[in-house]
Amino acid sequence: MYLENVVVDATDPQALGRFWEAALGSETLTDELAGFETRLAVPDGPVLDLCFQRVPEPPLEPQRLHLDLRGGAAVESTVERLLALGARRADIGQGQVAWEVLADPEGNPFCVVQDRAAYAETGPIATLPLDVADPDREHDFWQWLTGWVSVEGSGPRSLQHPSRRGPLLELCAEVVPKGPAKNRMHLDLRLEPDDDADALALEIAGRGGRELHFDWGDLPWRHFADPSGNEFCLLPSRG
Repeated sequence: MYLENVVVDATDPQALGRFWEAALGSETLTDELAGFETRLAVPDGPVLDLCFQRVPEPPLEPQRLHLDLRGGAAVESTVERLLALGARRADIGQGQVAWEVLADPEGNPFCVVQDRAAYAETGPIATLPLDVADPDREHDFWQWLTGWVSVEGSGPRSLQHPSRRGPLLELCAEVVPKGPAKNRMHLDLRLEPDDDADALALEIAGRGGRELHFDWGDLPWRHFADPSGNEFCLLPSRG
């Protein structure tokens, strides 16, 4: 299996998806009433799809997964470009920090970070910070789940695609535990043709995760949570 999607809940997936597509320079995959998908292909690295799915009401729970965008040598010019696209400056209690905090058109916070050696080959998304209860434990869980490798980043523990290209998945110590509400952003993994979904479900449970069962009808994918309660999905093989 491999990491395929970053999924974002949105009341207007077309508007939000087009904002992020312009911000990242990605390419439209799907544009329909239920959602908008755009593909970010990192040269010689991973391909990540950003999927914006329609929800009836704006999410209110704290953000546990967000995007850090690479600002390059001129962070302020990157910030001004994003503001012109529809972002706004945001105060989430960050105080005096070396990065800029913005919010997208639906209020999802994200950061524009200064250049670091670790971000040299990430592409426009520098990191995917994920709040977890135990960064060491979650590092091992997500390393097994994604097949990504351990690297030095700005968070306590970081992973990156084996090509050493594309964004870092940073496991950050949570400020408050995960609540009962579903995360507004989550990750999807795609099964390979020879993957056994039932065996993987047992392995996820053995590593501290669990399968989730929602009353959402018959869906082709399965829902899970990592040991900290962060939701993710296993999508069926394309084969």
